[in-house]
Amino acid sequence: CAMEHIDVNFCVRCGNVLEMIVRFGAERPVCTKCDYTHFFDPKVAAAMWLTQNNKLLLVRRAIEPAKGYWTIPGGFVDAWENPAETAARECAEETGLKVIPEKLLDLVSSQHHSSGAGFVIFYRGKIMSGDLQAGDDADAVDWFSINQLPEIAFYATQIMIDRWKNGQLF
Repeated sequence: CAMEHIDVNFCVRCGNVLEMIVRFGAERPVCTKCDYTHFFDPKVAAAMWLTQNNKLLLVRRAIEPAKGYWTIPGGFVDAWENPAETAARECAEETGLKVIPEKLLDLVSSQHHSSGAGFVIFYRGKIMSGDLQAGDDADAVDWFSINQLPEIAFYATQIMIDRWKNGQLF
């Protein structure tokens, strides 16, 4: 909802103060000087789902949000990136593994954290090379069996793990 995003106060085009006005079916920040309407676009993340010997690769977050909890290697998609490339890049940064995306698994809507991703795109990947070691915003990386999973950081990751447990992936 737009009211959660009151941090946008000035017009990106002319610098005028924005006012909350109903436009295009919702209350949005609008510039009364140049008529610019600000739209709050969702953040998009991409993640790499890797399994080996019936174990799932997870990274432990070294930063907030959810510091100390585990998740699938992944991160925010930059405006110029293909999401599959993002998933591979983030996986390499966080795990030390060079992977290639093999299959788009799912897109999970996740509006549970106001500063987090609105959508997470999950890819199944194949490991090509590298040595497993935590990096970037992860302080640990490990393989976990389906029945011995650590505390999971994010809603979208938990949704995918639940599908894995129920045999609904792949």
